Amino acid sequence: MLIIKYYDYLIVGGGIIGMSIARELITRFPDESICILEKESDVAHHSSGRNSGVLHAGFYYTANSLKARFTREGNQEMTQYCDENNLKINKCGKIVVATDENELQGLKELKNRAEKNGVELKWINESEVRLIDPNVKTYKKALYSPTTSSVNPVEVCQVVKAEVVKNGVDIICNTQYKGISNGEILTSSGKFTCQYFVNAAGLYADKIAKDFKFGDKYTIIPFKGIYLKYAKNKSDVVTNIYPVPNLANPFLGVHFTKTVDESIKIGPTAIPALWRENYGGLRSFKFNEFFSILFYEAKLFLNNSFNFRSLAIEEMKKYRKSYFTNLSLKMVRKLDKDGFGQFMKPGIRAQLLNKKTLELVQDFVVEGDNRSFHILNAVSPGFTCAFPFSRYVVDEIVDKQGGKLEEIREDIS
Repeated sequence: MLIIKYYDYLIVGGGIIGMSIARELITRFPDESICILEKESDVAHHSSGRNSGVLHAGFYYTANSLKARFTREGNQEMTQYCDENNLKINKCGKIVVATDENELQGLKELKNRAEKNGVELKWINESEVRLIDPNVKTYKKALYSPTTSSVNPVEVCQVVKAEVVKNGVDIICNTQYKGISNGEILTSSGKFTCQYFVNAAGLYADKIAKDFKFGDKYTIIPFKGIYLKYAKNKSDVVTNIYPVPNLANPFLGVHFTKTVDESIKIGPTAIPALWRENYGGLRSFKFNEFFSILFYEAKLFLNNSFNFRSLAIEEMKKYRKSYFTNLSLKMVRKLDKDGFGQFMKPGIRAQLLNKKTLELVQDFVVEGDNRSFHILNAVSPGFTCAFPFSRYVVDEIVDKQGGKLEEIREDIS
């Protein structure tokens, strides 16, 4: 194999996280050579281009979590980035509704978390709900998030791509990571060498990490997220409408999303997938992945960890269009149940599982040393968090390199 090129930083994964890390690195170290390797024909082919497009505000997460911090900051930064780059953004807000007295307690918990996280979240009564969106139905009161917005994730990723390339980052597509040997990175396009390796491979981050002796206690369990478009019109819903979530798991339940073009969609599902790119049919089917993932999903089912059994059964029901749509109708006063069109392009959520405790890891997880760094869990809302999370990652990388890069630059200056 030919050694193609040496880079100071070599990043595997051309999603929003990999590109944001490259963006942060080139900003801090403009004289360093940086490259992103992407196995697809362009960036953002997987989670980064298939997510809801919602910029979350940051009130779902416990105050001591990285997600709480990065979502709050990321919402502000991504909103500003879209404004500065004339990107489409729908600043329509979000209403979280309750269906009964018990769910009011869930709203109180969300409000409490918002206050601890420094996130704006307002109590509104039924009359105030109707002023924001006349079609929203809630029990007594609801929560309103004015800073929740919707963007086009593919459009955002393309602008970030153009920015980093303009600033000197190489992006090499159609190049798949194959392994490491004698310090050389093996790919489908040949060998690469680097001073520092960054693993931002999303669905395959755990497998790559193991080549570097990291992430041994974790594995990725993929969950398929599907949305259904409301085809009748764009006016029956004017804001994002969410239910009270089960905070014991990382999924927010079926909700209404108002997109950048004012369209309406419901979803997503969180259906356990059987291989990592199990978007539909047998495309990208991988025999070894199937048995490995099936093993852990069977284990979760038998042990009923985090109520996985009922979660899996409930999610599988959502393949039935009538069942799926009926879940959404609980949150609105009136909607034509026959007005929904076809299921939209699915996405796969790369969800980290602790193999020992059989728990879904709900926060960011990173591991690394002075030669490599691995983003093992950049779970939702990773897109919202991308910019501040990338700063955190680069801080960690510099620290693990002993701060040598910064010291060298200080000496030079």
